[in-house]
Amino acid sequence: MINLVLLGVLVLAISGCVCVVWAERGGPRWVRGVASVTLAASELVRRAEKRNRRRRARS
Repeated sequence: MINLVLLGVLVLAISGCVCVVWAERGGPRWVRGVASVTLAASELVRRAEKRNRRRRARS
């Protein structure tokens, strides 16, 4: 069961990356929407990781 969840997350991540590249090349509106969501999610993950690094450095 956990393998299916991880596979689903992997497929979503790869699809998001494909949409970002396609949107850069002038894809349809829905692709630009998916690319925006993907980039926003990656920014949230990046900020969370930065916070975790700061916490670990203080300890």
